[in-house]
Amino acid sequence: MALADERYMLLTTFRRDGTPVATPVWITPYDERSVAFYTSSGSGKAKRLAHTQRVTVQPSDARGRVKPGTEPVEATARVVSGEELETIRKRVIAKYGFQTKITKVLATMWGVLKGKRIPYADRGVIVTPASATGAAGPS
Repeated sequence: MALADERYMLLTTFRRDGTPVATPVWITPYDERSVAFYTSSGSGKAKRLAHTQRVTVQPSDARGRVKPGTEPVEATARVVSGEELETIRKRVIAKYGFQTKITKVLATMWGVLKGKRIPYADRGVIVTPASATGAAGPS
């Protein structure tokens, strides 16, 4: 099964000091090489991606438990907005349906309770595995 066919992906981003931070995310196919998801510009992953595009990805469940028999894959991720975000948003809603409405309501309620509202799904992230970029090295 291709990564784009998975329901969840464990995305590992890296802090400035190199510390890995893993987060399960919904994913949708973006093009023949890449997968995508949306996030908040105020999220930790968006902030970490602002200083490095290096990530690893691996199929997982909603809690971030990786699928047995899979290995992490090096990838690059870029944060997008505008038309690319709208494409991602439509594809995520098509794949996850009503769940997207529930998560938006819960995120809004959580922000109100914490007194700290962050934008919901105002950034897209396009992830391209290194093997898809032809970055395997010299032959």
